[in-house]
Amino acid sequence: MDKLIDFKTNISNLEIPKTINYPYNYTPYKIAQVASEELQCYLESEIVFKHNFGIKNNNENALGKMFGVLVVQNSKGKIGYLAAFSGKIDNSQVHNYFVPPVSNILSDYNFYRKSEDKISDITNQIETITNNPEYIKVKAEFENLTNIHEQILASEKIKIQQKRQIRRSNYKKKKQLIDRKELKKLQQEMNQQKLNEDFFLNEYKIYLDQKIKPIKEAYDFYNQPLDKVLSKRKKLSAKAQEDIFDSYNFINAKKEEKSLKDIFSQHKTNIPAGAGDCCAPKLFQYAFKNNLSPIALAEFWWGKPLKTSIRKHKNYYPACVGKCKPILSHMLSNTNVSNNPLTNKLSMKIDLDIIYEDDVLLVINKPEEFLTVSGTEIENSIHSIVRQKYPTATGPLIVHRLDMSTSGVLLIAKEKSIHKALQEQFINRSVKKRYLAELDGILEKNEGTISLPLKVDFHNRPQQMVCFKQGKNATTHFKVLSVKNNKTRLYLYPITGRTHQLRMHTAHPLGLNTPIIGDDLYGKRANRLHLHAESLTCKHPVTGKTMNFSAPCNF
Repeated sequence: MDKLIDFKTNISNLEIPKTINYPYNYTPYKIAQVASEELQCYLESEIVFKHNFGIKNNNENALGKMFGVLVVQNSKGKIGYLAAFSGKIDNSQVHNYFVPPVSNILSDYNFYRKSEDKISDITNQIETITNNPEYIKVKAEFENLTNIHEQILASEKIKIQQKRQIRRSNYKKKKQLIDRKELKKLQQEMNQQKLNEDFFLNEYKIYLDQKIKPIKEAYDFYNQPLDKVLSKRKKLSAKAQEDIFDSYNFINAKKEEKSLKDIFSQHKTNIPAGAGDCCAPKLFQYAFKNNLSPIALAEFWWGKPLKTSIRKHKNYYPACVGKCKPILSHMLSNTNVSNNPLTNKLSMKIDLDIIYEDDVLLVINKPEEFLTVSGTEIENSIHSIVRQKYPTATGPLIVHRLDMSTSGVLLIAKEKSIHKALQEQFINRSVKKRYLAELDGILEKNEGTISLPLKVDFHNRPQQMVCFKQGKNATTHFKVLSVKNNKTRLYLYPITGRTHQLRMHTAHPLGLNTPIIGDDLYGKRANRLHLHAESLTCKHPVTGKTMNFSAPCNF
């Protein structure tokens, strides 16, 4: 029980929650916030780690970390809290003051270390072969000759394709001028020429392969043992990964145990790297093993933000969906957990706030915190309401989407052809959109452009991340309107339409580094997300007339 931490703060006047907060969408209970603040004081005052979090020395090597607390009660009624960090720090998963990992794969004498040693030995063998000067010389010569021969063959193929193109063209011209007998003869000649050319290419390739044969044999002399050790390393790595998965076993309040492989096989998804090493599974594992009753969970980011996903120092974040949700579904199966707070909210019935309507087009002012289209768990949406209100309407209806938390102008087509015509305007980027936003801070510039490529964070849907290799191009213009009480009101003009583009571009350190007020994914919760699609300009798909639609916002 040495990991149970006593509160330094007087908590006698704080309400004790009756249910654990829904881990993937929550505002921390006050008692969990107090525990988090105490842990943050500990991190600030104690020299706990050698790791550079970027609090005082924000250099390139600095990197923040997710920390978590779980308020618990023991069998005697005493209330305290547990602390955890995600992954490892200072190349170790075990540190005083924090709960241990579910499986300590970095311990000195376990299978992981032994596997690492074997893999390291094989890697040394690979490096011995690949660093051999004779191997390097033979490899370079082989690759150079292979490249030359491929270019020669490619050149011959182009010549043959050009000849065939000329023959096909001549055939089309002669086809109408000659009789059937001559036409058949011409076809036979063309077929024979094709066979001759294919034979030539095959023979030429054999000839070139013969020329390269001596250097290829020398190259294979080194490659055969290299392939064997590479294959051996691959098998060892796969075996080590399987052993790691087998070492992770999670319990729930009834001490029912499930392995990592069993958990993810039931969810029919691959096991993500690092699954089981996040804060929440560690905290609940320790609590259930030691007969502690969970009361409240909170996780926060400590230190320098990531370059990809948005993480702000001291901000609270939910448990990740990709790694943690399958695990926690088992661990909390016998624990009283609150319902998803969005479920009831998104199931509320609303009346459409219609801005404009004619025979083919409908424009509404979408409310905040309401789905544009139905989700996997929630049917209620703008799409379902429109479908019910206009049962004879055809096509997909929704021309473009607004994020659930965003309010404002939304186009809806009553006919399939109208939907297609409007979507073409979006694809051609002839639709002009203007958003009104309020940011939680002051910007250095009053106007500018943000270009950061975005892709979905697969382990944390629906959140997005910046990725310069695989991300889709995303561009936003901005113009400041006013600054008041350390808040910035501005216009945002999205040139592209990526998911969460405006929220990411404002919050990300490489963007404006100032989140939108009320952004529960990339900033801090408030009464609502202060982002509103205020204006949209497009051409009417029937009349061709330029039309502008606007809607007032409520912040």
